[in-house]
Amino acid sequence: MAALTDAKRLVVKIGSALLVDSDTGALRQDWLTSLANDVARIRARGTDVIIVSSGSIALGRGILGLPLTSLALEQSQAAAAVGQIRLARAYEEALTPHGIVTGQVLVTLEDSQDRRRYLNSRATMETMLSLGVTPIVNENDTIATDEIRYGDNDRLAAQVAVTVGADQLILLSDVDGLYTENPKLKKFAQHLDYVEKITPEIEGMAGDAGSGLSKGGMITKIIAARIATEAGCAMAIALGTQISPLAALESGARATWFKPQTDPQAARKRWISAMKPRGTVTVDTGAIDALRRGKSLLPAGVTGINGSFGRGDLVAIVDGAGGQLGQGLVRYTSAEARQIMGRRSADIVAILGYEGRAALVHRDDMVL
Repeated sequence: MAALTDAKRLVVKIGSALLVDSDTGALRQDWLTSLANDVARIRARGTDVIIVSSGSIALGRGILGLPLTSLALEQSQAAAAVGQIRLARAYEEALTPHGIVTGQVLVTLEDSQDRRRYLNSRATMETMLSLGVTPIVNENDTIATDEIRYGDNDRLAAQVAVTVGADQLILLSDVDGLYTENPKLKKFAQHLDYVEKITPEIEGMAGDAGSGLSKGGMITKIIAARIATEAGCAMAIALGTQISPLAALESGARATWFKPQTDPQAARKRWISAMKPRGTVTVDTGAIDALRRGKSLLPAGVTGINGSFGRGDLVAIVDGAGGQLGQGLVRYTSAEARQIMGRRSADIVAILGYEGRAALVHRDDMVL
């Protein structure tokens, strides 16, 4: 069974019911302060932490005096616009005393479905983490309509975990895990400490466990578990209502852990392998040697570009004789790639007129 202390890259999802008082609509400041203490301790041992937080609409509706339920779409978006500022400031104020810089990342479902946006989101969060920033991610409720939204932050958190290659995802909620039946309705429902694989039987155990401020019930958590575990990320559903919820989980508080079905790197490579190339990149012998040593593909090693492709599309990487070496997600359009092929990465800004990325295909986005 996974343990929180083993995490190398951790995504923590915070439900609205934990962060916002359901009666007053006010921020639960003591709880957030304790969470910040948890995050600081976890980061101190070298673990990357990404927070996916609900709460912008719940905070905004309290400030605007809107009812707790049954908001029209435009009211929800207005509440989110007000609440997002308050939410970002609350996390900044809670984490700054620990010397932790925060950054807000707002996404929609389209951002994970479109490869270009997906790669941009991934690169942004990777850069934030490399600079020591803790990303605070939320759905962009101010612009998202029903057809382009996740609708719950359980699935959003799972997609963020996949995007950044996290090895653990913790869903902090108002329930302490998965039960054989709804424990609020069935007295003898049994708690499951560990789920090795998500089966139809496991899916059948999921019932509606949402609160007044929460959009996700148990079914969305099981969907999130499937997304995460198939990408190599262990996931836990844990009770978050108490002070210092992550410390409680580390100390053995009851939760349900879901076993990853692979590892994050292998899952990503398998995804790339299954895609169909939109073009071909021919490389020289120096680039071939560098690729075999685990390096990224730089423009300097490219001798030819065939096909028409956009940023984020898959390209085949071939040698001078046309033999395929591998494939990967390209960071430039075919037109841009033709302009910079054979040139040093330092020359990209002079050629294209803007500061591009050093690699044409990064090693993390490549399968040989």
